[in-house]
Amino acid sequence: MPIYVLLERIIFFIILLVVISQLVVIISSAFITRFRRRRAHLSFGETNQPPVSINGNKLQIYTYGMDLYNAMLKDIEAATESVCLESFIWKGDMIGNQFKETLIRKARSGVPVYVIFDGFANLVVPSAFKQFPSEVHVLIYRSWARFLDFLDPRRLARDHRKLLVIDRKIGYTGGYNIGDLYGKKWRDTHIRVDGPSAQNLYASFTDFWNDHARKKSFPLNPAAASIIPNIRLYENNPVQLTFPIRSLYIDAIDLAKNRVYLTTPYFIPDRYVLRSLIRAAHRGVDVQLLIPERSNHLLADWLARTYFTQCLKEGIRVFLYQGGMIHAKTATIDGLWTTIGTANLDRLSLLGNYEINMEILDDQMAACVEAVFQHDLTYCKELQLDEWNHRSLAQKMGELVLSPLWPFL
Repeated sequence: MPIYVLLERIIFFIILLVVISQLVVIISSAFITRFRRRRAHLSFGETNQPPVSINGNKLQIYTYGMDLYNAMLKDIEAATESVCLESFIWKGDMIGNQFKETLIRKARSGVPVYVIFDGFANLVVPSAFKQFPSEVHVLIYRSWARFLDFLDPRRLARDHRKLLVIDRKIGYTGGYNIGDLYGKKWRDTHIRVDGPSAQNLYASFTDFWNDHARKKSFPLNPAAASIIPNIRLYENNPVQLTFPIRSLYIDAIDLAKNRVYLTTPYFIPDRYVLRSLIRAAHRGVDVQLLIPERSNHLLADWLARTYFTQCLKEGIRVFLYQGGMIHAKTATIDGLWTTIGTANLDRLSLLGNYEINMEILDDQMAACVEAVFQHDLTYCKELQLDEWNHRSLAQKMGELVLSPLWPFL
């Protein structure tokens, strides 16, 4: 047998073995994730922060879903000009139906109502729930409008944004999807803006609607965004190949002098984001990373663990949130810079999906987010390098097998 044929067969069997191993781990992870969800229990306390006023805007952060939903529903009920709602996931449960009924009632009262949700993310939601009366203008975002779109990598993007804008004067964004689970059992962070910056959220919504809506008979009037000192929106747009949120994080971390506090549900950074965190730690910056010990995606947990050894060796402190799911996407640096939004620190969010983050330069807002971070730390266990090095061989092998999948998450 020629040597090149033998080498081809060896390489083929190695690749086949790796793929089979990955499938075994992924299937096992799926069963474990379902078991975890059944055993999931609430393990966080509420932290109420005061509103912050910045250049004519009143900003309020929410860390408990039911409080957020009550505020959102109240604002929808009070709307007189327009309601624009965008959600990655919108469950057909009690909370989801409450939002749907409120929106329908408002639309039938004569107020224009526009809603957007991601088609793929809501495949498991009953189709009946996704049907709305004609008074409500609905855009179900689907990546592939035409067959050839399937060949365009940019069309793989999901609409991962979460927005609510009322009368162009009040806006919400952050990590919360709509559903009972998120409102009652997940720790997340959202921000409400009352003031001129809400107009920029409205402009973002109208741009997305007009770019993707098929019912051209219901276009939204384009809204001009404006520069608001100390508050700025960053939007990822895969079709345009613009991903400023990634640059936002890298630039801010590179400027850090004292402390960097990051919260993310899925930590799968590319090498440049990771390099920025490591360089900050080498400068003596206190870099603290807060992630769930067990998220709702076990595969993402496995991949996140492939970074822990390097992070701990380079001086990045890792805190694992215990007993519940933390889904917040927040960061604060040096008591001045803050971002709250929809983007996770993973490839899908930073270089793939439609996302939106708000950047805020204000010491009072930074103090609020730091207070939330410190509160969350009371539910965390800090990971120590020595303890991590002594994890089981099975865990190390699982991380090794799954590590090639990082570009897909």
